[in-house]
Amino acid sequence: MKLTPAVQRILSCYESDNPGSKANLARILMQGRLGGTGKLVILPVDQGFEHGPARSFAPNPPAYDPHYHFELAIEAGLNAFAAPLGMIEAGAATYAGQIPTILKVNSSNSLAKAKDQAITGSVGDALRLGCSAIGFTIYPGSDYAFEMMQEIRELAEEAKSVGLAVVIWSYPRGEGLSKDGETAMDICAYAAHMAALLGAHIIKVKPPTDFLEQPEAKKVYEKEKIDIASGAARIRHVVQACFNGRRIVVFSGGAAKGEEGIFEEARAIRDGGGNGSIIGRNTFQRPRADALKLLDGLVKIYQSKE
Repeated sequence: MKLTPAVQRILSCYESDNPGSKANLARILMQGRLGGTGKLVILPVDQGFEHGPARSFAPNPPAYDPHYHFELAIEAGLNAFAAPLGMIEAGAATYAGQIPTILKVNSSNSLAKAKDQAITGSVGDALRLGCSAIGFTIYPGSDYAFEMMQEIRELAEEAKSVGLAVVIWSYPRGEGLSKDGETAMDICAYAAHMAALLGAHIIKVKPPTDFLEQPEAKKVYEKEKIDIASGAARIRHVVQACFNGRRIVVFSGGAAKGEEGIFEEARAIRDGGGNGSIIGRNTFQRPRADALKLLDGLVKIYQSKE
């Protein structure tokens, strides 16, 4: 596998990492139809934990089967598949070596009120299952945010020491944030920057809106005339917050939406310099043929063919 200049440039930004972590990052970056471009489309399937099985899979019953998701990611030519422990265990042998996997090592559920996540997997599990990376969610703004940051600091140190990459989902939420504030421009950029500071190789955040939550931040945005008028401009600012583009940043697909909405968002990510999409419900809740068609459209956007 000869690395492309685009992937070599990305890997050069990770100056402290050992060959193992860089090799696993390279596996993700070189996989699938976007391999070598520096762009990524990842399939995450942790929604069963987060929302429950019926809310996640009843719209497309074949998706109750973990093998369905491995096959969807492979057939669509995606860069990686991310899921909690049990789902990866259910297909690890059958699909070994066919697509890089990311073990989601913490999870929440909709039965709990606390804005927190439990540790549900380990670095040892990730190694045993042949994963390329661990994934971890933090909730900036939550009363439990500091504990979550301490947990990922320890897990990231262990993961990097054995050559795994680290992916951080950084989702602001908490009593101090309004609902609009969870996707506000200033808050999303802040959350992305926190993930970078915590040592993430790949950062996952939600696409920001043009709303500004914090009064003090709003003053700075207005004084410095930071452009947040378009989707691409907002993505560009999040990328800037990730060490001026020295860290890989991908954006979640969020709640179910129409194809054109997904494609419009992807064009903004591409044009703003983001590395791509990590999209779950908007794919696996569709019939397989429709999901493959949608993913084909996404890949073509990141290939600059559409």
